[in-house]
Amino acid sequence: MKKKVWIGGLAAAVLAVGVLALYPTDAQATEIPVGISAGGQDLGGLTKEEAEQTIRDYVTSMEGQKITLTIGQNEVETTAGDLGFHWSNEEAVEETVSRFTEGNLLKRYMVLKDLEKEGAEIKLETAVDQAKVEAFVNENSTGLEGGAKDASITRENGQFIITPGEPGIAVDAEATAAALNEALQGGLDSPIQVEAAVTESQPRIRTEDLETIQDVLGTFTTDFSSSGSSRAKNLQVGAAKINGHLLMPGETLSGYECMQPFTTANGYATAAAYQNGQVVDSIGGGVCQIATTLYNMALQAELEITQRQNHSMIVTYVKPSMDAAIAGTAKDIKITNNYSTPIYVEGYTENRKLTFTCYGKETRPENRKVEYVSETLGRTDPGAPIEQVNNALAPGARRKVQSSHAGLRSRLWKVVTVDGQETERTLLSTDTYNASKAIFQVGPTAPAPTPAPVPETQPSTSQPETQAPVEGHDGGPGVSMNQPTQPAETPAAAQVPETQPPAPETQPAPPAAEGGAGEGPG
Repeated sequence: MKKKVWIGGLAAAVLAVGVLALYPTDAQATEIPVGISAGGQDLGGLTKEEAEQTIRDYVTSMEGQKITLTIGQNEVETTAGDLGFHWSNEEAVEETVSRFTEGNLLKRYMVLKDLEKEGAEIKLETAVDQAKVEAFVNENSTGLEGGAKDASITRENGQFIITPGEPGIAVDAEATAAALNEALQGGLDSPIQVEAAVTESQPRIRTEDLETIQDVLGTFTTDFSSSGSSRAKNLQVGAAKINGHLLMPGETLSGYECMQPFTTANGYATAAAYQNGQVVDSIGGGVCQIATTLYNMALQAELEITQRQNHSMIVTYVKPSMDAAIAGTAKDIKITNNYSTPIYVEGYTENRKLTFTCYGKETRPENRKVEYVSETLGRTDPGAPIEQVNNALAPGARRKVQSSHAGLRSRLWKVVTVDGQETERTLLSTDTYNASKAIFQVGPTAPAPTPAPVPETQPSTSQPETQAPVEGHDGGPGVSMNQPTQPAETPAAAQVPETQPPAPETQPAPPAAEGGAGEGPG
């Protein structure tokens, strides 16, 4: 028993002598043992910090190496640094180096023995940045011959014309980055050439998708025969900017995004518009009739109405609650294609009428009909007109500059019938329209005439009768292009009680929120 203890003690002493010969006697070594390297860089005799900096400098020195990337028929040169070349296993190398410089003597000795078996080379890994590779590939493959081309569709002379789509090739950025990383593992002592991973791509919009566009899903027309030339021009310009829009399933069309900016440079003229409860002149005035017509087309096609708000004051070209306003992004008309096939929106003006039509693939049964019912809940008298003195007018003259607008509350119902029998009645919106007083400009008050002196011997005579003031013509600045010329309104009843709905609604919608300034009147 004593012999075994003595032999064990001797072995421990010999091991301790060997360890002391390899390492200092303190609990933490300051240098990496000789013979240790990483990525071909000798780390022996260096501290942990010095070793990490040596490796970092080595990686940095390789960033300028040229890399040639073949993309289709094109060869594009770049550098490793431009593709985000970096030291990718920094933490693993740091952990390995720490094992030589930290811990007790016996633990470090065992690490060295393990390394002798596995080799004294610490594995150094580098990589490129996949996001930078993807950006580089996208930038240099946009003009790649054979890229996929979407099918397109236009409508000319009442007929659809389809330009077929074409398949193409697409670069797989992830696979290309992997190929680059594999090539970089051999080092960057000489330029590297890598072929980008290319796959066949299909058009997003296919010819067979567009061939389903054959049926009228919904159409609506409004009249602007009483509008002036500027407002008529705005309707023609705005409709043309929406005309021809193709919506794939799930895509949304914004009337504002299609038509803006409302500037003369974009084709618009100055016409009447609603702002803060009054009629004012605004560039693009009247385009809300486009929003309204588009909204009613979408209702007939039963598209999803993503956004719609009513005007602040009533318009005359549609019934209450069937209008839609545009005022920047606060008030917009947005429609979404909720069909499983694409739809095509056509818009144009002709003979002082504005028409929008939605084409697609009809899937609704023929015996199913949809009707939209406007219900007026109450009216508010606009009150007595406002008179504004205009010193440029003759004394006693009077000219209307804005017609009155009665206030109104209304709602819109969607009624569905099958074989003539009502099967659904849904409340779509409840809207409030502000009352607005008529505005007249009047001339200044005429001074009282000075009586002529009367001789004492002559009897006094009566003065001649003065002429009554004449009312000016309608149509001055700011008159709504949609309001017919009319005499001063007879006050209506202050408020009409709300009526009950024809039947309970199945899906009530909240009242539309009031939007910003600048919405076009009817």
